[in-house]
Amino acid sequence: MKKINVLLMAMIMLFMMSACNTNTEINSSESSNGLESSTDTTNTVSVPKDFVLIKGGTFQMGSPDTEAWRSNDETQHEVTVGDFYMSAYELTQAQYREITGENPSNFRGDNLPVENISWLDAIRYCNARSEKEGLTPVYTIDGSNITWDRSADGYRLPTEAEWEYACRAGTATPFNTETSISADESNYYGHYPYEIEDNYFSQGNLDTKPGEYRETTVSVSSFSPNKWGLYNMHGNVGEWVWDCYGDYGTAAVTDPAGAETGTLRVYRGGGWNDFAKNMRSAYRATLAENKGSFNIGIRLVRNAVSGSGSIISAGTESTAANGGKVLIAFFSWGGNTKGIAEEIQSQTGADLFEITMVNPYSSDYNTVLDEAQRDQNEQARPELASHIDNMEQYDTIMIGYPNWWASIPMPIASFLEEYDFSSKTIIPFCSHGGGRFGQSLTAIAKLAPDAAMGEALSIHYSGGGSLSEDIAKWLEANDITE
Repeated sequence: MKKINVLLMAMIMLFMMSACNTNTEINSSESSNGLESSTDTTNTVSVPKDFVLIKGGTFQMGSPDTEAWRSNDETQHEVTVGDFYMSAYELTQAQYREITGENPSNFRGDNLPVENISWLDAIRYCNARSEKEGLTPVYTIDGSNITWDRSADGYRLPTEAEWEYACRAGTATPFNTETSISADESNYYGHYPYEIEDNYFSQGNLDTKPGEYRETTVSVSSFSPNKWGLYNMHGNVGEWVWDCYGDYGTAAVTDPAGAETGTLRVYRGGGWNDFAKNMRSAYRATLAENKGSFNIGIRLVRNAVSGSGSIISAGTESTAANGGKVLIAFFSWGGNTKGIAEEIQSQTGADLFEITMVNPYSSDYNTVLDEAQRDQNEQARPELASHIDNMEQYDTIMIGYPNWWASIPMPIASFLEEYDFSSKTIIPFCSHGGGRFGQSLTAIAKLAPDAAMGEALSIHYSGGGSLSEDIAKWLEANDITE
């Protein structure tokens, strides 16, 4: 009996020593940069502690035809994605500055999301951080060609499919809150909750009433996370993804990576100045890969399991001719945009063209609000009353409009679809009541993808006493001279 007890004690001691040694090995894998070991059934990878393991699965990407304010480019289709790690938070300014030594953000604060970075800036950041932390960089940059090594263990941008899958967190509703998202749940233009456009004067039917508009970004840890532990997937800043912008198609796909080529890159989620309709899980925003904005940042991902192969994405930057004439084309309802256009004309001597409709909108403010949201919701193309016979003589078209319901008025869409803007430069300017551009730049980019886009200008209402100076600086930034 004593021999059995001794043998039993020895086995227990051996087991405990083995367990202690295992714990020591796991702990020793943690490094000074905050990495902690996470293990799946096929591989062992170290990821930053603020990253969340997103288990893969199959979901319906895009939006159903019945979803209010959906766009035609949200074709619903079945998508399967594999496992990946995603940061619980948008990348902060402190994290960006630590790697690059720079902070291009419009709003300043270490724990605010970095913004005003282009898609190319985001790619370079991913590589630089990977190298600093001893990881294999994911991207190879060769001119306009970006190659994604799917086996690399470094930081990368999510694909558009990964982003939407993670944002939804198992939901199939317009927002991952499963109800109309409120300004207490997300940072956006809270005066304009979901479906406010149809209920502006009679808000009793709204699921969510108007709330606070903060007019700035907020800390990346603000509000409650979605069901999978991800913060601010709706609002605060939009987030660049890997994909070139293009049509989805209807076929079921696995781990899609977007169009092979394109002039625009996709960003998702909406920002601090967006209406709720443009924060939906399915909404797709676009911008040229070399452009940044005060409401676009990034959220990083890492592979959970090593992939295979590589993807070459040829981002084709739009080229524009130089030296031709400049046209100022504008649509104005209340006169603010017209006044801005006339000041631009006085400083440049450029040709001036007012976009007018065969059947003009009402002169009554309340009525025109209804008419404008109706046309946007229907993606109407109002017939224009006047036309340009010789558009080919213009290399640069400055397009002005009021920000209506966070986008362009539909007469602007009619104008953009009437002419060929290939090899031309479009320079937008808009008057607004607080939302700056909204998603009007995305709308213009989608309608004229083969045009280059210059630096846009937003003017609060009529611009006040600084209008002339603001326009002069903007013209200089776009190299427009008289």
